[in-house]
Amino acid sequence: MTTAPTSQSTPAALPPSVFTLPQTAQLEALYTIIRDKTTSRGDFLFYSDRIIRLLVEEGLNHLPVVPKTIETPTGSTYEGVGFEGKICGVSILRAGEAMEAGLREVCRSVRIGKILIQRDEETAQPKLFYCKFPEDIAQRYILLLDPMLATGGSAIKAVEILKEQGVPEERIIFINLIAAPEGLKRFCTKFPSLRVITGWIDKGLNEKAFIIPGLGDFGERRYCE
Repeated sequence: MTTAPTSQSTPAALPPSVFTLPQTAQLEALYTIIRDKTTSRGDFLFYSDRIIRLLVEEGLNHLPVVPKTIETPTGSTYEGVGFEGKICGVSILRAGEAMEAGLREVCRSVRIGKILIQRDEETAQPKLFYCKFPEDIAQRYILLLDPMLATGGSAIKAVEILKEQGVPEERIIFINLIAAPEGLKRFCTKFPSLRVITGWIDKGLNEKAFIIPGLGDFGERRYCE
């Protein structure tokens, strides 16, 4: 039996701060389902949630740990590790909100912050409309959540807002399902100390700045019948 090749795009100049999920046939099968325009909303929810959980688990792998000694029920001592600090998930509304459940399934008591960024009609630039964070966000490690990275404008604005709140750039991990090479390059050039966890890197952007082949509007497919 031969393993089916994946359609993953791997730009030669992929920034060292970008990490992708293991490119398996199973993962591509999941992406094939959520990309398909005939997929029902129920299936889109189920299979996108599976990918989101994989991404969150991979994001947690990039958090620092410290040695931790515990005693097992057998009376034995085990030299293990524990996470170094507290975590906060920050979703970029509205699509990023869909990733919160996957984070909570893995980190039960995790704090959640929210950022609403929209296009300013006068300047055509991303503009902050709303944000809410835990009071101690500057002391936490941040998992920034947004399923699609196209031009990178909203993600860049979100990181700028977090840095204004006192969060060090190196404490932010950006998690997304699909990224365009153009957005990755722009985002990582702006924030070289920040890590990106993406499930799939697509071919690029079309003339309307939509990700190709992409999956359409994630929020619309997630929340609308």
